[in-house]
Amino acid sequence: MKPKILITRKLKSESIAPLYENFDVDMWNLEDEVMPRDQLLDRVKGVNAILCILTDNIDRELLDAAGDQLSVVGTVSVGFDHIDTAELEARNIKLESVVGILNESVADLTIALMINSSRRISESIDAARNGEWSTWSPYWLTGRDLSQSTVGIIGLGAIGEAVAKRLSGFGCNVIYNSRSPKPELEQSLGVSYRNLDDLLAESDFVTIHNALTPETEKMCNSEFFSKMKNTAIFINTGRGGLVDQEALYDALSSGQIYAAGIDVTTPEPLPTNHPLFSLKNCTILPHIGSASIRTRDEMVESVVRKLASHL
Repeated sequence: MKPKILITRKLKSESIAPLYENFDVDMWNLEDEVMPRDQLLDRVKGVNAILCILTDNIDRELLDAAGDQLSVVGTVSVGFDHIDTAELEARNIKLESVVGILNESVADLTIALMINSSRRISESIDAARNGEWSTWSPYWLTGRDLSQSTVGIIGLGAIGEAVAKRLSGFGCNVIYNSRSPKPELEQSLGVSYRNLDDLLAESDFVTIHNALTPETEKMCNSEFFSKMKNTAIFINTGRGGLVDQEALYDALSSGQIYAAGIDVTTPEPLPTNHPLFSLKNCTILPHIGSASIRTRDEMVESVVRKLASHL
């Protein structure tokens, strides 16, 4: 019998075509809806591989339902906080994720959020649409410049590095914080290391790219925002769990910080009645960091190749 693969979301047929040649594939038939948990627990029985996405909770219950023949889980994402990695390790199940493919797309969106938030683009679109646009006024909807500013990058991994490369074209002074200094990147990118407090105090923009761990969860809290300039802009295209959203709301509504642009929230989707949506100085995107056609196709194809190779 052919090894069985469960795909938890409908994906492009051309991206997963190689799997049909050698494997028994069971794919959920909807692109925009999560497979119900009861169906997931039923359809996972007896599979050798799972191809999942961020909305699927791969936990002990699911792994028990799958059975001992399950040998690999692939996720179409860089992060895997939706997967119980300790359980996978205990059961000798391999984890495959996306590496390196979405760095450029997420970095592009990070820059887009910086410009959008600093130049009040979303607010300006609403003003034009709502009939607030009248005669030219010298100070109406004026914002702040990204060019020549100081940008603090928290987490100088692959995405943080890609952001730093883009910022060089804006003539920015780029500083960074990470678990340890990275002299080789300092030389190649022209960036400078700072401890976290100094980075927050100096930066006109703060963008965070840390992984979500127990140590980093809600690290962007009221104390964090209190150390930023009241003219500074906060950007998050990493994980929603890095931010205490109540603290972010307080910082924005009180004028503690100037603006924020976020692509990730907790939960996702963020309820439409959440207080952050009421703020003109907060841009919220629906987790589209990697949502370019090329990047999403490459993400799926990468995980497909890894699963096929493993099996």
